[in-house]
Amino acid sequence: MRKVARVRLTNGKEVNAYIPGEGHNLQEHSIVLIRGGRVKDLPGVRYHIIRGALDTSGVAGRNQRRSKYGTKRPKPGQAAAAPAKGKKK
Repeated sequence: MRKVARVRLTNGKEVNAYIPGEGHNLQEHSIVLIRGGRVKDLPGVRYHIIRGALDTSGVAGRNQRRSKYGTKRPKPGQAAAAPAKGKKK
């Protein structure tokens, strides 16, 4: 299931925005930052919410493409995060 949020912009318009990544912490009155970029398989969704900015948290346990999902760089020597879904050892 694709996650979307109905967002009211500062100019008064309401738009649908996609929430990228696995899981999120958004609630009804959260303040978010959005960027352009449509989602091809969701009609009418032309914006993305930027993870890690304002009230949105980054995606936990992310090691690759961290900047796209607002995840901080792990400290050296820290235990590696849980492996991503679908990966086999």
